[in-house]
Amino acid sequence: MENKVNTKEIILLFLKLGIIGFGGPAAHIAMMQNEVVVKRKWMDEQHFLDLLGAVNLIPGPNSTEMAIHIGYDKGGWKGLLAAGLCFIFPAVLITGIFAFLYHQYGQLPEVQPFIYGIKSAIIAVIIGAVYPLAKKSIKSAFLALVGMAVLLGSLSGISEIYLMFGAGLLAVAVFLFQNRNNGNTMQGFVPLLFFKVGQSEFLSETNVKLFWIFLKIGSILYGSGYVLFAFLDTELVATGLLTRQQLMDAIAVGQFTPGPVFSSVTFIGYQINGLSGAILSTIAIFLPSFIFVALLNPLMKRIRRYKSLSAFLDAVNVASVAIIVAVCFTMGKETVTDWRTITIALISAFIVFKFKKVNSAFIVLGGALLGYILNTI
Repeated sequence: MENKVNTKEIILLFLKLGIIGFGGPAAHIAMMQNEVVVKRKWMDEQHFLDLLGAVNLIPGPNSTEMAIHIGYDKGGWKGLLAAGLCFIFPAVLITGIFAFLYHQYGQLPEVQPFIYGIKSAIIAVIIGAVYPLAKKSIKSAFLALVGMAVLLGSLSGISEIYLMFGAGLLAVAVFLFQNRNNGNTMQGFVPLLFFKVGQSEFLSETNVKLFWIFLKIGSILYGSGYVLFAFLDTELVATGLLTRQQLMDAIAVGQFTPGPVFSSVTFIGYQINGLSGAILSTIAIFLPSFIFVALLNPLMKRIRRYKSLSAFLDAVNVASVAIIVAVCFTMGKETVTDWRTITIALISAFIVFKFKKVNSAFIVLGGALLGYILNTI
């Protein structure tokens, strides 16, 4: 295993990423790649890709699980907890403040001009990270074809989980067919494990219900965090615990706060049952991610020892990159729509590719400031 990293370094890095992590899972992973692979050289591109493939195979928020994987890989159990909690904390804190203000005053502050610029800058950050990952993951013509097929499938609206497992299983089938006469077959397979794992304010009936709802969602939700809102509509709005307007406002908070979009659950828990509801809902939605990563991470290097499972992982890695490209394309269509956003995107892209050591934080903050300035013109 590569050298361990001091827990303090892990804390500082993921607190920073939690504060500047605008733009959704693809952007978060792009920033992590820049910090962990390019700047700090904590791991090589291949291992980062393997972890990226792994997070796409388990339920939960992809970027949060990526942070937890990196923390565990570089700092053991302390690193796992430090990376995960520090990445989540800024988003939860900011969302909690918005939840309190919303509960008190019934409306959200106007932040759209800043988000306008941030979203355009994020496109450049994602492209900057995807390019080296794509070069590393496409190891053969077959994997290039797999990546193209997944990209088209993702743009066509096919579920990410079907694309990921489909790519992996196809690669295994091709590998077994090519090696059918030499006895080199799959010698072992470790299935992924899926768990569901005095009256006080915290143990009120409403809080217990919230805890189990969000624990269930955190245990079974595949894909990006945006799929979360469809579950919330069914579990909370349809049952009368939350109004549709509150759900829409929670979505808005998830869009304009940094960090994982799952932090919207903090906002929702607060609206339903105050501070205790917010705390228990937040714990419940993120808890499965820590468990899944703790179980899966030690298996990653073992999987690489089996050629058939390594073929599976290679295909999943290519599929992961293709899905990020599809997300980036969709975001670009929705975001880069006029001369202002085109200007911000081009300036950001120039900086990303020309000055590779520039911190992602400055690009994000620069995009926010430029968005505000151009919106006043």
